[in-house]
Amino acid sequence: MTDSLKRKGWTVVLAGTGINLALGILYTWSLFKGAIRTSIETGGAGSFQWDLASINDPYAVACLAFAFSMILAGKCQDRFGPRITALAGGLMVGAGFMLVSQSTSYLVWVLGFGVLAGMGMGFAYSSATPPALKWFPPAKTGLIAGIVVSGFGLAAVYIAPLATYLLDTWDLQTAMLFFGVAFAIVVGALSMLLVNPPADYLFGASASKAQKTLKAAPSVKTEGDFQPSEMLRTSTFYILWGIYFIGAGAGLMVIGSVAGMAKSSLGELAFLAVAIMAIGNASGRIVAGSLSDKIGRTRTLCIMLAFQAALMFAAIPVVGAESASAVLLVLLATFIGFNYGTNLALFPSFTKDFWGLKNFGINYGILFSAWGVGGFVMGRVSQMIQAQTGGFDLSFAVAGTLLTVAAGIALTLKDLKAHQMEQAAEAAETVELTSAAPQPVLDKAAAQ
Repeated sequence: MTDSLKRKGWTVVLAGTGINLALGILYTWSLFKGAIRTSIETGGAGSFQWDLASINDPYAVACLAFAFSMILAGKCQDRFGPRITALAGGLMVGAGFMLVSQSTSYLVWVLGFGVLAGMGMGFAYSSATPPALKWFPPAKTGLIAGIVVSGFGLAAVYIAPLATYLLDTWDLQTAMLFFGVAFAIVVGALSMLLVNPPADYLFGASASKAQKTLKAAPSVKTEGDFQPSEMLRTSTFYILWGIYFIGAGAGLMVIGSVAGMAKSSLGELAFLAVAIMAIGNASGRIVAGSLSDKIGRTRTLCIMLAFQAALMFAAIPVVGAESASAVLLVLLATFIGFNYGTNLALFPSFTKDFWGLKNFGINYGILFSAWGVGGFVMGRVSQMIQAQTGGFDLSFAVAGTLLTVAAGIALTLKDLKAHQMEQAAEAAETVELTSAAPQPVLDKAAAQ
């Protein structure tokens, strides 16, 4: 890869990471939720008049809207390119935050923060990773995906203290207005740097060299040719969807409530738990992405799921203690964030490995629906349990059990992958037997 192409590729990576650094405000919801809860309990003119059991609904709906908008956004990204799709996302996020800055209404917050900002996050997020992956060879898939999505996890490091300052200095509505304007500008500007490689590009190779490489390809449809309908006919998709639902849902359940959990032991410094968890979240994405390039996606996923299950069970006595240790709480939050973050690097890589880059945007968008459904279901159930029991013990127990099951199911992925490879080999043999002069079907996914 020439120096100029390397610089171009890394510019796209950094732009995508920067966009995610803005979108990651979703992970600071626990701070906003705390402000809403305080307003409900204080009462008075202009206060939030919500039921405590529904206080997490805007966050849960945002996760759901984020995930399902990724399907439409992925199709737009594949068809119209990342610039337009990311720009549209940035404008929707800005509009959603500006809308909630003008109201304390439950419905307005569900529509503004939940639906509009959630969809905007989906559009912008879906445009950050695909162009970055197309500039680099398969051996760097995990690393590049990990770097780009790390921005989303790392965002709370600066947003948490900034949000705390804005909430203390002004109020929740003013903070929402500030973030809405700022992120619309930032995401809009960085979206202009998101570009796909030229049509004759193959990881830095010249067009002639790329064509020679493609001519040597077997005359079968490669995994990079999978259409969404074909992907949905594979058992692999449903295995991955279920695991993603559990892994992401468990992490989002904790992320959405971490500030409240830390309030009793850290007081006004509870935002530090959010910021430190964000460091773990971002680190998990980079470490898992790089590690999976070396030891394999499935092995990495199994390790992380088992570790996360152990942390959920360990959290029961720590969070439930009358005088919870601040140090243990922060350590738990950091490692739970780390393991949660691995999902966001591994599943894009799984998508590329199993179904290729050609339809990556929409294929990953469909798989990503598991993230939103998991966050919605487990976040909502956790909030209901807390409202009824006053604690998180049962939530952690359920999450730990589900994660243990997911780790066991993940062990089957290696065999499913081998089965797909065998099917491809059998298809190749069939083509060779039925055609005297087969013409290669070029997989141009990497050149789009």
